[in-house]
Amino acid sequence: MRGLCSAMLLLQAIIVGLSTPVMITVEHVSKPMALSVGLGLAAVCLITIVLLHWPWGYVIGFIVQAATVATGFLVPMMFFIGAMFAALWYGAWRLGRKIEADKAAS
Repeated sequence: MRGLCSAMLLLQAIIVGLSTPVMITVEHVSKPMALSVGLGLAAVCLITIVLLHWPWGYVIGFIVQAATVATGFLVPMMFFIGAMFAALWYGAWRLGRKIEADKAAS
């Protein structure tokens, strides 16, 4: 489960980080705001990967998904991208749990 969720968070960190220049040039968000939101959220994604060693790390992962969707208030396309990553995160989490349960049963 941790491997799947870590991969999703790594991809999400890249995409969220790349949204920073879009916030500045296309949506005209102030540079300090764009840097703190875009790069800050990317950093939180990377930190959450480390926190997945503990069960509460997955709760933080769900919070990160909500925060990513909320960036849509700055860049409207991020509502869609955030929802996509939230769905992928949920799928990775659910599939990972199923795989772990199957391993434990055998």
